[in-house]
Amino acid sequence: MDTSGESLKELFAYEKSAGRIELLIRIVYSILIGIVAAVYGIIAGLCMCVQFFVILVLGRRSRGLSEFIRGYLEYHVHVLSYTSLMTDGRPGILPRPVKIYEREGPPTP
Repeated sequence: MDTSGESLKELFAYEKSAGRIELLIRIVYSILIGIVAAVYGIIAGLCMCVQFFVILVLGRRSRGLSEFIRGYLEYHVHVLSYTSLMTDGRPGILPRPVKIYEREGPPTP
């Protein structure tokens, strides 16, 4: 638990059990996730190009473009544990708000 009362879940934690049926479902589900991620990635790439010129001309970032690009990156990391066979917990096919944090300080064992 963090201080705001939200629970945190480690995305790439080891899980010993794995369902055989889920492995078959994962094939179709991963294709759907791949299609959504590809379209989202193309649009995010265009946003990065526009953001480049916004920074070049104005000397600052556009919040809307940054939020869209961040949303794509969060979606990609969110579905990565499922598509990389790390968990049987299915993420949503469509993007949903998630937050990704980096732990600062010495590594924990």
